[in-house]
Amino acid sequence: MNILFLGSGTSTGIPSLCCDCSVCRSDNIKNKRLRSSILVRNKGNHILIDTSTDLRQQCLTNNITHINQVLYTHHHADHLHGIDELRSFNHFNKVVIPCYGNKDTIHEIKKKFNYIFDKTTQVGGGLPKLTLNVVDYESFNLGGVSITPLDIIHGKIHILGYKLNKCAYITDCSEIPRESKNQLQNLDTLILNALGFDPHPTHFSLSQALTTVEELKPKRTILTHINHKFDHSKISLELPMGVELAYDGMAVEC
Repeated sequence: MNILFLGSGTSTGIPSLCCDCSVCRSDNIKNKRLRSSILVRNKGNHILIDTSTDLRQQCLTNNITHINQVLYTHHHADHLHGIDELRSFNHFNKVVIPCYGNKDTIHEIKKKFNYIFDKTTQVGGGLPKLTLNVVDYESFNLGGVSITPLDIIHGKIHILGYKLNKCAYITDCSEIPRESKNQLQNLDTLILNALGFDPHPTHFSLSQALTTVEELKPKRTILTHINHKFDHSKISLELPMGVELAYDGMAVEC
């Protein structure tokens, strides 16, 4: 199984609009961060996690020509609002794409993008062809990958992280419930959000992420959903052994 980082940035992307900080002005390609998303590739099957605002650009950059399934972590704009780009994969590959999320996420997708799913409002062609599937915390299999949805707290809402075989993807996390922590012990690879240095009501800071890593003890940790406070080269030198920053285009074997 291979994981490709399509985006490693926070909701604004990096560089942030109107910002003149050193990271946003950096020439280092690893400081250029699209909104967070990954592609899980296994034996020709492609599982996309979240349809980020930058999905079109991400797919063009990485020559992605097919997507078999989509897993959603939650319904916030930076993780959802690229959903309309899926219609190109429907059209050229002649497929309907199944999408998965928790009950709240599926409800919000139907409400925000009712033109896709409400046949009484559909006008014209070119609509994404998607099926929406509500998942709980039971494991299931997609394309040979064992997937376990995990309860994750994002501020005041419950979202999903995903355990993928012996790896896990957790983003937009401010707290991990005990039952989910039990599922996350001793992973081969943990992908975890670390927004910045300062405390935040809805995301782990770097110190909180590192404390969680010490508790969960994965063999390897990759930090993602990063804001413009992190200069990739500088922060990489300061991280403990076994912990590294994600960057757009990074590919890891799991």
